[in-house]
Amino acid sequence: MTQPTLASLGPAVPATTLHSLPLIARGKVRDLYAVGDDRLLMVASDRLSAFDVVMKAPVPGKGKLLTGMALFWFELLKDVVPNHLTGEAPESVVAPDEVAQVQGRSMLVKRLQPLPCEAVVRGYVAGSGWKEYTKSGTVCGQPLPAGLQMSTPLAAPIFTPATKAAVGDHDENISFEQLEKLLGAARAAEVRSMAIQIYTTARDHAAQRGIVIADTKFEFGLDENGTLTLMDEVLTPDSSRFWLADELAQGRITALDKQPLRDWLASTGVTGGAEQAALDLPADVILGIHERYARAHRLLCGPAA
Repeated sequence: MTQPTLASLGPAVPATTLHSLPLIARGKVRDLYAVGDDRLLMVASDRLSAFDVVMKAPVPGKGKLLTGMALFWFELLKDVVPNHLTGEAPESVVAPDEVAQVQGRSMLVKRLQPLPCEAVVRGYVAGSGWKEYTKSGTVCGQPLPAGLQMSTPLAAPIFTPATKAAVGDHDENISFEQLEKLLGAARAAEVRSMAIQIYTTARDHAAQRGIVIADTKFEFGLDENGTLTLMDEVLTPDSSRFWLADELAQGRITALDKQPLRDWLASTGVTGGAEQAALDLPADVILGIHERYARAHRLLCGPAA
């Protein structure tokens, strides 16, 4: 079998340049354009971030993979939680010469009032949660049983909120009590309940496809009626830890997400900071990211085996 090359993946789209709509912001990955006063065009570029810093090297096709997965999950979860999709074609709001920039990598969404937090749900203890657990036996201040390993499932998923960082800043885990101060007690409880329900539904689907969702983060906003609405991306390798179930059963963690990139960066001495933004990634690292994301897309969103 011929090994893929960067050239075989086609040209990358590190940023979009639409002239027909006003640009509101460029996030770590997405470009946001205003469509009137009530809608946004959210375009997933091929930019790559790690440790909350945007890397120099894009990953060709990554934006389309992320968008395809997000749209799949929004459809699967539509009876569980309202989402921000308008149901309109993104191509319908741009100029003809801009269609290629947005096709397959964009969503036309409702403009919501975003909540100032990330709703993180964990079925396993990994990442920043693992670092805290090994030091204190807690995750976001929540005591957990002694002796857990990263490959040990929790008895029930836990909700561990975080602040939402600006580009270049780090997200910070916060306690539920801090979330209550941010959102109010009733809204915080609603976010926690909904996030766990979404995670559980997605976890059960993924389990049938050979993937363990170790953890994930959701973002919510409020519509004009104050209804809690799922927004941004959802359950992609950028926002989740996806592990192969067969490997995990053998005590090994094989990730189809960004963790191998974080590990590679850490092995080179890069763990965050301004220098990361200028870092060029080797071709094999970029290809590995594409391969893992594409495999996660096939397993989770493709026809059932």
